[in-house]
Amino acid sequence: MKQTVIFTLALVISAGLAGCGSPAANTTNTTNTSRMNTAANTNSAMNTNSNSMASNTSAESDNPMVGGAPMMKTKDIIDNAMNSKDHTTLVAAVKAAGLVETLKGAGPFTVFAPTNAAFEKLPKGAVDNLLKPENKATLAKVLTYHVVAGKQDAAAIAKAIEEGKGKATFKTVAGGTLTASMEGKDVVLTDEKGGKSKVTIADVMQSNGVIHVIDTVVMAK
Repeated sequence: MKQTVIFTLALVISAGLAGCGSPAANTTNTTNTSRMNTAANTNSAMNTNSNSMASNTSAESDNPMVGGAPMMKTKDIIDNAMNSKDHTTLVAAVKAAGLVETLKGAGPFTVFAPTNAAFEKLPKGAVDNLLKPENKATLAKVLTYHVVAGKQDAAAIAKAIEEGKGKATFKTVAGGTLTASMEGKDVVLTDEKGGKSKVTIADVMQSNGVIHVIDTVVMAK
């Protein structure tokens, strides 16, 4: 009888210990699984963000730098030009001429963008004179002579030159024409006064067109 009681107590104690140990094991497993899932989700999010950043970098990396600043394909002509330290005169002129909203429009536009150095080639006092309020219409005409409707990238311009047997004529928004030709590997624009301007940076892609940087201001008749 005594042995039976001892055996029964042993069974009860053993069952109790087993019952207490099981939930602890389950809790540990659940905690570990939760931590593993959290870590996996975190890694997944990090990988997604890294892939997204790499994709964005790749999308912008083939766009040339202008004026020491990156040119973003997701930004419009005005927003990108404002970041170029080489185009502060052009930006000031565009503002004075009231063309900001136009060049922020859907377009697409092809802009031959003169640098500050290009404007400095003009006769002394010419830029200051053009920026005067009373000369707003004249300034707008000068600037829109640098703009062609549609997106004319370097490949399209080169093809037009080839098809034109060495020359291609483009009508500007101002109503005049620019003639493009090749001099060696350079695209050169000839304006209506016979002046020439070289494209120094081509195919700066914008959300609403393309910019080609030029080294001389072109002038209509």
